[in-house]
Amino acid sequence: MGKQEDFVLRALEERDVRFVRLWFTDVQGFLKSVAVAPAELEGAFSEGIGFDGSAIEGFARVYESDMLAMPDPSTFQILPWRGEGPSTARMFCDLVMPDGSPSYADPRYVLKRTLSAAAEKGFTFYTHPEIEFYLFKDTPNAFEEPVPVDRSGYFDHTAQSFGSDFRRETITMLEAMGISVEFSHHEGGPGQQEIDLRYADALSTADNIMTFRTVVREVALSQGIWASFMPKPFTEHPGSGMHTHVSLFEGDRNAFFEAGAEYQLSKTGRQFIAGILTHAGEITAITNQWVNSYKRLLGGGEAPSYICWGHNNRSAMVRVPMYKPNKGQSTRVELRTIDSACNPYLAFATILGAGMKGIEEEYELPREAEDDVWSLSDRERQSLGFQPLPKTLYEAIRVAEESELLPEILGEHVYDFFLRNKRAEWEDYRIQVSAFERSRMLPVL
Repeated sequence: MGKQEDFVLRALEERDVRFVRLWFTDVQGFLKSVAVAPAELEGAFSEGIGFDGSAIEGFARVYESDMLAMPDPSTFQILPWRGEGPSTARMFCDLVMPDGSPSYADPRYVLKRTLSAAAEKGFTFYTHPEIEFYLFKDTPNAFEEPVPVDRSGYFDHTAQSFGSDFRRETITMLEAMGISVEFSHHEGGPGQQEIDLRYADALSTADNIMTFRTVVREVALSQGIWASFMPKPFTEHPGSGMHTHVSLFEGDRNAFFEAGAEYQLSKTGRQFIAGILTHAGEITAITNQWVNSYKRLLGGGEAPSYICWGHNNRSAMVRVPMYKPNKGQSTRVELRTIDSACNPYLAFATILGAGMKGIEEEYELPREAEDDVWSLSDRERQSLGFQPLPKTLYEAIRVAEESELLPEILGEHVYDFFLRNKRAEWEDYRIQVSAFERSRMLPVL
């Protein structure tokens, strides 16, 4: 047993931990949990905890249902919202088959495999997400519009603001779990918040996002309100995105930085962007995986709907932020399509996989978007070569079905199940009669 496992076993005793929750994520991005007693943990480190994979969406076909959850001791943390008295802790797990081989249906393994492929080329992948979400006064009712906790706007500071108290408690809890927060503020919509996590390697960030969503919901429930990461809960207010800054490092050197180059952006950085743009349509089903995601992408605001890049251009799908003098390490690329309801393991894997394809194949970066892309006409966008992103989940599925890159990144099992699940979601959506249809047609038809 290694040092990390020994540290965890000592911490169980010192912190009076009575329950350890083992967390893992299904293909759709939903967090799963099984609680074990501390006495069982030593065995779990060496042998794993068995479960029936066929009972969980996307993990296994019936004839390969037995799986093991192997705790990752580096992710051990006490859950601060469990209150005083005996503690509850959590660890993320890697999923393996009974013979010890990795489960190809484990999203965490999909990301680890993609990171390993980049590491073989000498690269480490870092990400920094800006996570938006809404706070509502009560548990939403599917038949009524939810009521936001406030009517504030972007960066508003109001006395006795519900949102600022909520953000303070959430950030305190996140930092108690070792998750560093860089910024937090009120976003553009009523009741809409944004909390930005500090730059970290992509695997840590994906784990942190899963923890973040849990913490936000727990804090909201403790305050008698409801938090939602739904991409577009309101027709007239902005959607919730997860603008994500990414960069590649070679050791301690930022591979995206080149002093004296245009925007200080290296050839590697340009090829990485070109990879994302070339495969943008294919990866959209992963970065924007819900029917509702496309209401956000079509809604303008801070959400892009065309495949293009620009320097400090917030209407572009990929933005190269303003260079900070003497801070070459901070050169990065911002992807603005991704929303905060995605599966972060699969989303980061596909972004990295597309970017690495651009580097390996030496893709040429197209001309940048210098104008506000939203204000251009369709004809102007077409003449500039800006292709639209998929406009619906159905379009995104069709593009993903034609992709050669996606099954390569995700593995055939995850690729097949993910698309099968999305087709079912689209069919369920397609047959629903909406409030729009009733309000428009019942009075006149």
